[in-house]
Amino acid sequence: MRRYLRIVVLCLACGFCSLLYAFSQLAVSLEEGAGGGGRKPQAGVASWIAGGGRGAARGAGSAATAATAAHPGGADRCKDFSVCYWNPYWMLPSDVCGMNCFWEAAFRYSLKIQPVERMHLAVVACGERLEETITMLKSAIIFSITPLQFHIFAEDQLHDSFKSILNSWSFLQTFNYSLYPITFPSENAAEWKKLFKPCASQRLFLPLILKEVDSLLYVDTDILFLRPVDDIWSLLKKFNSTQIAAMAPEHEEPRIGWYNRFARHPYYGKTGVNSGVMLMNMTRMRRKYFKNDMTTVRLRWGDMLMPLLKKYKLNITWGDQDLLNIIFFHNPESLFVFSCQWNYRPDHCIYGSNCQEAEEEGIFILHGNRGVYHDDKQPAFRAIYEALRNCSFEDDHIRSLLKPLELELQKTVHTYCGKIYKIFIKRLAKSIQNRYDRPTKER
Repeated sequence: MRRYLRIVVLCLACGFCSLLYAFSQLAVSLEEGAGGGGRKPQAGVASWIAGGGRGAARGAGSAATAATAAHPGGADRCKDFSVCYWNPYWMLPSDVCGMNCFWEAAFRYSLKIQPVERMHLAVVACGERLEETITMLKSAIIFSITPLQFHIFAEDQLHDSFKSILNSWSFLQTFNYSLYPITFPSENAAEWKKLFKPCASQRLFLPLILKEVDSLLYVDTDILFLRPVDDIWSLLKKFNSTQIAAMAPEHEEPRIGWYNRFARHPYYGKTGVNSGVMLMNMTRMRRKYFKNDMTTVRLRWGDMLMPLLKKYKLNITWGDQDLLNIIFFHNPESLFVFSCQWNYRPDHCIYGSNCQEAEEEGIFILHGNRGVYHDDKQPAFRAIYEALRNCSFEDDHIRSLLKPLELELQKTVHTYCGKIYKIFIKRLAKSIQNRYDRPTKER
């Protein structure tokens, strides 16, 4: 009986070893098939771009770059094979391969194919907008969880300043950035550049320039994030099959609305939309054929812009925002409308509070248009801006932001916006608590 038992045990041991060998060979073959080659970093620039500065902070990086840096691929990395076959992967040096080690090969293969998810944020900066833009980017970094990819379109004289400041933040390892020149189609460049404010219409061409970017959040320079970018980015999942972009209404109260009282062109909905915060599925934008009032034929995004400008250039006041209103007037099914708390402007409180969602949950994104960050007309907006501008990235500094800020806001109660100052810090307080009052391992 013992003889049969020994034979059974021996057979099981041989079978187990054979199975392990088969798994190890399969994993090694998968590793060799992966080869160590990653996708090249994505960067699409329209054909009319002749050149432009480009910089990258040592932050999140592209999926290919991160994978190659952490786990150099190919046979060149295997400098030493004298390792016990069954050492756990995490005990192996990066240049050592246990060729018959199932765990080593399997872990390397699985880590290589994991993409690095990033949120893409675009901004256009011209003239005196460097400080505003840097403050906006800082607010995005402070609260966000997922790594960020910044696409910064700026006049050439601003590039060195952007590089110097953003490279000094590289220790954060939470963002990458790309710098681009201000660029319009050559045959109409002068006309586009002078539309409304200098460079503002650049946003219309982002789907054509950033050809390999699927989704993008565009914001004006005078935007401040009071909650993680992750939260507005998640609205992309709420788009139905026809929606390509998301914006907030221009006004909540029609009696003080601009479009419904003064516009000499079509506009979206009852009061129009504001393009200072615009979330886009650019893949859909590039594919869609848009209805329009210039021809019976539907046109693609790039083919529609210049004819639209030629038809309405004498009738529009707010430049590219008016053109977007015209486009979505004819294609209302393509727009997702989010609430005013995602694009809170002085218009929402200057004549009394008219953004109910902000009253209930606080302001999510602050939009200081009309230059209110730099004058005394709306001191509540200015107080938020100065607090974030002067804030460092140190955890303790961010945690201690609220008390002095609330004291400053209490000095603004003589204004309509100041009377409801608590909505300015309601969501901000939660963002700080969620991001910085938890143990480091939970962040």
